[in-house]
Amino acid sequence: MASLKDLRNRIASTKATQKITKAMQMVAASKLRRAQASALAARPYAEQMDKVLGNIASAVAGMDSAPLLLRGTGKDDVHLLVVCTAERGLCGAFNSSIVRLARERANALMGQGKQVKFFCVGRKGYDQLRRNYEKHIVELVELRGVRNIGFSNAQDIAEKITKRFEAGEFDIATLFFSQFKSVIAQIPTGLQIIPPVFEAPANANGGATAAYEYEPEEDEILPELLPRNLAVQIFRALLENAASEQGARMSAMDNATRNAGEMIRKQTQTYNRTRQAMITKELIEIISGAEAL
Repeated sequence: MASLKDLRNRIASTKATQKITKAMQMVAASKLRRAQASALAARPYAEQMDKVLGNIASAVAGMDSAPLLLRGTGKDDVHLLVVCTAERGLCGAFNSSIVRLARERANALMGQGKQVKFFCVGRKGYDQLRRNYEKHIVELVELRGVRNIGFSNAQDIAEKITKRFEAGEFDIATLFFSQFKSVIAQIPTGLQIIPPVFEAPANANGGATAAYEYEPEEDEILPELLPRNLAVQIFRALLENAASEQGARMSAMDNATRNAGEMIRKQTQTYNRTRQAMITKELIEIISGAEAL
């Protein structure tokens, strides 16, 4: 049985841990407000740009003059999985859920005889993937030290992916991230970004169609818009990840604080029982000694 001193040390240690988890929960709650606002603000722009590009791309679909980023290589032999995770842990299953989705996709592709490569954004995803896929990881981009994610960060990543695609290193690229839904719900998502997959237009069922005129022409504007759309989709994924990470960390630290409180309650109860047992034992020894005299 532990001594009273050991029990007091355990209680003090658990209380210190509880203070840390409570502080981390409050910091995550503060950061979540800004990250959630940024993620929600980026969604309409990214979705609308995707729709506009879909309308423009439909005019040149199937043409040999279509940009390479739009038509793709025509093959699906080599897949690049862009896995976006956090730089830090202590955020529940946030990182693991994204890596799990990417791992399932990789195993499915390998089962079909495809070649898989990983492009990791964030240290935690890299640390998990290198255990089984170290030889398949082609690059790691760390965002450690970046206080506020900006469009320039996404643009740098998009340029690196585009250069690899133009060099013929892969045929299809899929982006993995966690879409923010609420503090307790984050949805792991896989989005194909090269070649982009656009949603079917709303009038695909025979409704009235609108005529669009573009200046400059489609074949001139697409080479400019497609790389930008790639950066926009990556930027949106990074913002969604930032909000999801803080939401997951807030929930995880809240649970840790509650668990620490329960541990303190049980440890205090054990301490009081042990102390009472020692007092009772001493009283019995004193009474026995007095009776013996």
